[in-house]
Amino acid sequence: MASLEECLARHGTMGVAYRWFGRALLRFQDSEKAHKRSLNLLRLAAATPPGRLLLRAMYKPRRSLPVTIFGHEYAHPFGLAAGMDKNAVALRGWATIGLSFIEIGGVTMHGQAGNEKPRMFRAPTSQALVNRMGFNNAGSEVIARQLSRCFDRQGKPQVPLWVNLGKSKITPLDEAHIDYATSMERLWKYTDVFVINVSSPNTPNLRELQDDEGLIRILNACELVNQQQMSSTGGKRKPLLVKIAPDLTTEQVKHIVETAQSHGADGMVVCNTTVQRPNNSTSKDQRVFDEKGGMSGKPLGVRSTELIRQVRKFAGPTWPIIGVGGISSATDAWEKIGAGATLLQAYSGFVFEGPSLVKSVVHGLDKSMRDAGYDTISRAVNHSSNTEEDC
Repeated sequence: MASLEECLARHGTMGVAYRWFGRALLRFQDSEKAHKRSLNLLRLAAATPPGRLLLRAMYKPRRSLPVTIFGHEYAHPFGLAAGMDKNAVALRGWATIGLSFIEIGGVTMHGQAGNEKPRMFRAPTSQALVNRMGFNNAGSEVIARQLSRCFDRQGKPQVPLWVNLGKSKITPLDEAHIDYATSMERLWKYTDVFVINVSSPNTPNLRELQDDEGLIRILNACELVNQQQMSSTGGKRKPLLVKIAPDLTTEQVKHIVETAQSHGADGMVVCNTTVQRPNNSTSKDQRVFDEKGGMSGKPLGVRSTELIRQVRKFAGPTWPIIGVGGISSATDAWEKIGAGATLLQAYSGFVFEGPSLVKSVVHGLDKSMRDAGYDTISRAVNHSSNTEEDC
């Protein structure tokens, strides 16, 4: 076990407090209820100027690692992954703790309750989550109204807002493109980037939409929304990213990348949760891994990094890749940058490390970047693959 001095150096005082006390408290709570309470606490903490001042003082990084992409300058590469704040409850809070972008959702055309509870499970020793949520969300019409009220009261978030689009459970697969396009149209004016999620394992047959016909129809329908909204509002085109599953063969990955690129996708989010499970785990964690659903967290990290490297190889040196899966430290983040990720996201890492993860990752990336001799984080993208080729 790491010493107190080592923990303080890595996580700071608040990070250590969360790891030693916050985790222990979470173990006594239902996973989904704990998630909801945490969101509400963050929302309330960021509701007043003194609260925001305190959050910034405790958690916001003191380093800047700017990345210019998708028409915006991101303060650093690290943002919030989809699933953490499906209904945009705590936008101001996420920005206040220092994340450089926020992805809400998955959002579907129809509001839906999701799968039966319990549907979220923690494996604390393995630092993993298993969920079968099923795109529970208020629906794109309700979320659009909520964002409108939020923007009227607070202004637009100070960081780019991304929306993860999913398919409603009641929508047939051959009408999926209508579902995605309708949600995109409703949320277009509030959103900076859209992520087309065709890879959740918790909506029946959704992953079939990663195949040619389904993905092409969705991309074409969403691009049509872009063109119509640009024409009617005079606004700028919104980037479209495709989020893929980790449970793909190399040939499937290559094919999806080629399809996405040839039909106008602006990048790829790598990757969603996996239906695979680790081989070695404690008996308590094994009970969690026996649950049906997608696994995220530390055990997904190696596969996620491997998949980023594959996508980078097939996509070329400049196509944006957003790396997500198993990031719980600056070391994890640096590995994904090295494999070819342009930006990074976390979800499970916040559950096990707390909000201090933002500062820990950004400060650690800054040190790794400088130690490796790079002057910007963008120059470090794909550095490990380049080194391997040189050897």
